[in-house]
Amino acid sequence: MRDFPPTVDSFVERSAEQPDTRSPRAFLFWIVRQQGSVFWWGLAAALMWMVPQTVGPWIVGRAIDTGIVAGDSGATTRWVLVLAAVTLLGAGCGIIFHTFIVKEWLIALYGTTKLVTRKALQLGHVLTRRTPTGEVLAVSGSDGDQFGALMEITTRAFSQLAAYLVVAAIVLKTSPRMGLLVLIAAPLLVILGAPLLRPMQRWQGVERSRNSELTSMATDIVGGLRILRGIGGEETFGGNYAGQSQRVREAGVAAGRWQASVESVGVLLSGGFVVALLWTGTREVAEARLTVGQFVSFLGYGLFLIQPMRTFVEFAQKWTRSLVSARKAIAVLEQRPPWHHPDTPVELPRMAPIHDEVSGVTIEPGRLTMVVSQVPDDSAALADRIGRYLPSEEDAQVSGEIPEELKGRAARRERSRRAKARAEQARRDEERASRPWGVTVGGVDLSRVELDDVRRRILVSDTSPQVFAGTLRAAIDTHGTLTRAEAERALYTAAADDVFDALPGGWQGQLDERGRGLSGGQRQRLVLMRALAADPEVLVLVEPTSAVDAHTEARIAERVGPHRAGRTTVVMTASPLLLHHADEVILLEGGRATARGRHADLLGSSAAYRSVVVRGEAKAHEHAERHHDDNPDPHGPGELHEPPAPVPEGGAR
Repeated sequence: MRDFPPTVDSFVERSAEQPDTRSPRAFLFWIVRQQGSVFWWGLAAALMWMVPQTVGPWIVGRAIDTGIVAGDSGATTRWVLVLAAVTLLGAGCGIIFHTFIVKEWLIALYGTTKLVTRKALQLGHVLTRRTPTGEVLAVSGSDGDQFGALMEITTRAFSQLAAYLVVAAIVLKTSPRMGLLVLIAAPLLVILGAPLLRPMQRWQGVERSRNSELTSMATDIVGGLRILRGIGGEETFGGNYAGQSQRVREAGVAAGRWQASVESVGVLLSGGFVVALLWTGTREVAEARLTVGQFVSFLGYGLFLIQPMRTFVEFAQKWTRSLVSARKAIAVLEQRPPWHHPDTPVELPRMAPIHDEVSGVTIEPGRLTMVVSQVPDDSAALADRIGRYLPSEEDAQVSGEIPEELKGRAARRERSRRAKARAEQARRDEERASRPWGVTVGGVDLSRVELDDVRRRILVSDTSPQVFAGTLRAAIDTHGTLTRAEAERALYTAAADDVFDALPGGWQGQLDERGRGLSGGQRQRLVLMRALAADPEVLVLVEPTSAVDAHTEARIAERVGPHRAGRTTVVMTASPLLLHHADEVILLEGGRATARGRHADLLGSSAAYRSVVVRGEAKAHEHAERHHDDNPDPHGPGELHEPPAPVPEGGAR
């Protein structure tokens, strides 16, 4: 039997376990199938749990007719003992049933989280190009919870449907008139409640969309909280978040009204059913077609059948919500990576020059090369091309959320339009990834090399890296392979000793999610330390010192070159402090390389170079003045100091 946590192999190469994303209903049925034997064991336990509620009224009726009315105390005792045994059986099975539905819920919930996680790992940077972060998080969290709730109500609804049919058969056999009343009650409830489900589904979709947008806003605010405080925008963004929260609340209230309407219909019809059953049963007893015991049994069945009918209404509600969630999940999970294996893979040459056709830049192996650009986006695009990342596109993201004002056919047309837009974006990505890449290493185009080999040999550390919660050791030594000397050397080169000192416990100190407890400069140096510790053959750093003060930047500039001696290092920057230590500097104008040489030579020979570097120098001085108090350095400018206390032998632990 499968147990929690589930094993999810979807999106892994050669795995047959792929979610069915053809339609929301197909996806929900796939989730049910993924439960394996847990669903069937849970259903069996649920059916046994319903036994006392199904046969209990019949046993009571028999006890009345054969025992109490007949004056036979022995028969009464026997039926009471039978009822006690059946009740104990139901109680035990109820415990087992509850255990299984919790398993089902967790498997669906965390199985969805693992699906989204594996999809994020499979797509990498492509996922955030196509789908807003809030939608991805909402699928992993709230939508996964909806799928868990659906599994619970499905098991319960199936067991109560079986009990409902058994009760209907018993009543129909005893009294055709009352049996017919039992049979038509549940279908009538569904028919009358169905018109209310569509508006309920619409408002639940609106609530889901607004909540997804709210999640995206929260993610952006948390990620840029320090910057917002610095520019005085905290209240503005906080007000926007509060306004969106109220919009979520309004949608939730509207959805709640329709849900309450559906439930009120269920309560009204259930109560009417009991009244009708009681009136019909009284007439049957008066006409001597029913015994007193049978009438009591029927009354018990009438009260019991309220539960299945309420469950059917609840199932319809959760099925509706799950369809909304499944549609959102499919928009994320149906995406495919654009990369394909080369027909004849070639190994990436070692210590070979790197040439980019778009810019005309050639990076000589084993040297510290820095790229200066009039437009920072041009150098960032060059870094993406060297690392074989798809270019950034402002209009690449296609949200799956439908504007709430659209209804009916308009909503369906908009949903179809967005699906086509996502498919078109995926087609463009695949076309771009399948043709020659335009960056060669030793004459070998990157498209002819396995992507894993490119990622392993070429590391790009960009301006928006991720820092996860955990220990400082785990953030730096992600594979647990660093020695003490290697960890200390990376920390020393990145001038990140204050990061080490700021965390109680040193290497075992705990980092918050996104490194929220660190300043912007500390977080940037933490990321630089991680990149240096990886020690790739080719390291590309994009603006690695943009958030640090001038004194710290000077120390980093002095140390990066010796640290990376003999290996290819490319730095995208306009900082004179860094450029002074470069083996070679390349100037980009309009995205094309127009000059190259030493920093001092270019200052004298290129007016365009001087204009960019002088502007960068002015920004550096302004940045240093602004951040000196926030990130003081106890050591003098340019002073080299020793790394912190050593870590234990055998790794940065």
